[in-house]
Amino acid sequence: MADISAAIVKELRERTGSGMMDCKAALAETGGDMEKAIDYLREKGLAKAAKKAARAASDGRIFHYVHTNFKVGALLELNSETDFVAKTDEFNTLGHELAMHITAANPLYLRPEDVPEEDLERERAIYRQQLLDEGKPADRLDKIIEGKIRKFYETTCLLDQPYIRDGDKKINDLLVDAIAKMGENIVIRRFARFVIGE
Repeated sequence: MADISAAIVKELRERTGSGMMDCKAALAETGGDMEKAIDYLREKGLAKAAKKAARAASDGRIFHYVHTNFKVGALLELNSETDFVAKTDEFNTLGHELAMHITAANPLYLRPEDVPEEDLERERAIYRQQLLDEGKPADRLDKIIEGKIRKFYETTCLLDQPYIRDGDKKINDLLVDAIAKMGENIVIRRFARFVIGE
């Protein structure tokens, strides 16, 4: 394995926000492959976040964002475990970014489990009829419909939506990264989007 240069460690640190030693270890583990090292750090972050997810997050802040046209905006309750984390710049930046994302992306639900069954059934029925009209084979309909339902979640469920600033990341990825960096469970408790006249 090639020596891990300080420059590649620095680049990985800038791209992921992870600590210097974690970046060096990830590059060593992946033979200096930048993309694999990023995946490795994300997996470690997921593991850390999963351990913290069971902990109560009952502190936090209310965030708001109003678009420059003053016609659309959002309110968001973002929770942390302690007031200490709720006051950090990282937490406040995350809250602001999430409120802005909600304003722009218009999620209807927080997570897929929040979608009422009747809404899902209505979507499935619409997709089924569209596919039949297109002449798709009947034995493949269910598989295609489930793929479309996953896409439906990506457009309507906040945690599944691609982040407006980086389409490769979902909102849930932002939370996982924040949990790994801040060392506390962080939870989107609720949100509301407001549009003039609606």
